[in-house]
Amino acid sequence: MAKIINLIQTAILVSLTSACSANDRGNFGPFKRSLNITSYGYSVIEDSTKTAPSQMIEVFDVRPGDCSSNSGWNDCEKDRERSELTEVDKDNYPGNEYWYGWSIYFPESYPNVYPTKVALGQFHQYQSHPAWMFQNSSGGYHLDNHIPSNTKKDYLLIDESELRGKWHRIEVHVRWTKDDKGFFSVWVNGEKKVDYHGATMTAQRVYFKYGVYRSFMSRYKNANNANFVPAQTAYFSNVKRSDDRKGLLPEAED
Repeated sequence: MAKIINLIQTAILVSLTSACSANDRGNFGPFKRSLNITSYGYSVIEDSTKTAPSQMIEVFDVRPGDCSSNSGWNDCEKDRERSELTEVDKDNYPGNEYWYGWSIYFPESYPNVYPTKVALGQFHQYQSHPAWMFQNSSGGYHLDNHIPSNTKKDYLLIDESELRGKWHRIEVHVRWTKDDKGFFSVWVNGEKKVDYHGATMTAQRVYFKYGVYRSFMSRYKNANNANFVPAQTAYFSNVKRSDDRKGLLPEAED
């Protein structure tokens, strides 16, 4: 069974690499799907909104029961569901300084499922806990600072009333360090929202994940006397890493 799963994951990675080649990712390495192999969970399509910064967009779709497992983690046992992409190389190290950027779109039908937590972008640490999580929770789209462990502070990036039906541009400038010489700055639609200075990691490697990742499904079910958490879909466009801010601009199209 393990061999079959590995063959499926390899085929998905090859297909995914081909699909993602339609998008310029700056100096990011390859990505692969994380703990979700449903046919509908991830797709690259022509921009259906007509307003994205790129011709092709990435669609993440999570439906009730979309949990899976690997050799070290089981979403089903951990009360989680997801459809995410994750960096394969995990090559963000102490001393590195990068710009990261993406545009995100919440359809008008997108439901807020608080008190279930929904991450839509995260900087995770290899063999450790997440360092920074971009989450839709009560009030809108937030950044959670998880240095050194659990949420130390959250920053409101986009109010819930402004969330849906439009593209939002996220730009992040980071110096990855374990000491006080680091920084983590975030701009939303050109406006600076976060200006953090201090340690930005606690492990030796950081990697980026994005899509829709839902934690503590039981919280929503208990709060709403429900048997499942409603499906959620989110769009991403122009996901990039660069050595400078200019490198985050969309690739010119013919």
